[in-house]
Amino acid sequence: MNVVTVTALLRAYEFGGFGVVYPVVRAVSVLLVVPLAALLVGDRLGLGAVAGVGLIAAALALLAHSARSGREFGPRALAWTLITGLSTAAYIACDARGVRLAGSAWSYGFAVTITNAFAMGWRQRHVATPWRLIRGNAAVAIPAAVAAVVSYLVILWVWTQAPIAPASALRDTSAVFAILIAALWLKEPFTPARWLAVLSAAVAVPLLRLG
Repeated sequence: MNVVTVTALLRAYEFGGFGVVYPVVRAVSVLLVVPLAALLVGDRLGLGAVAGVGLIAAALALLAHSARSGREFGPRALAWTLITGLSTAAYIACDARGVRLAGSAWSYGFAVTITNAFAMGWRQRHVATPWRLIRGNAAVAIPAAVAAVVSYLVILWVWTQAPIAPASALRDTSAVFAILIAALWLKEPFTPARWLAVLSAAVAVPLLRLG
C-alpha cells in the first residue's frame, strides 16, 4: 500500500505541484479515515472530534486553494491526488489496526519499515541498486530516513493510545506549520486564506480532545 501511495503521490506532484497536492491529499485522507476507522477498527467519534477533523480538512483545503495561483490543477493532477488520498487513508487504517494487533509499535514499525525498504528498492530497480542510490544521495537520504522512521514510530505509538482519525488529523496540521515557517523565516506572503487555515486548525485541536 505504501508503494502505491508513493507512486501516486509522485505522479500527482508532476501534474499539480507540492503546494496544492500535499494539502489536498492530507484533507482527503483525513476525511476518509473517519469511516475507515469506524469500519475496520471500531473507533467511534463524538460530534466534537468529528467537527475538529472537518475543520482540519477545511484548513488543508484552504492551504491548497491559496497555493493554486500560477499553476494549473487539471484533471490528471486531481485524479492522482484523489488516488493518493484514498491509498493514504487505507494505509493509515491498516497500520492502526496492525499495530494494535501486534501490541508493540516498535516491532510492528520496524517490520513494516524493512518491508517498505525492500519494496521501494524493487520499485527503483530500473534506476540503480539500493546501495548505489544510498551512496549517491547519502547526505539527504540518511537524515530523511531517520526522521521518517522516528515520526512513523511515534504515530504508531499514538494509534495504540488514541482514536485513529483525530490523531491522524492532528498529525496533518504539519501543513499549517509549514506555512507558518514559510511566512516567518522565508518571508513568504501570509494571505487571508492562510490566516483562516491556521485559525481553523487552532480551533480544531481542543475539539479533537472532546472525542
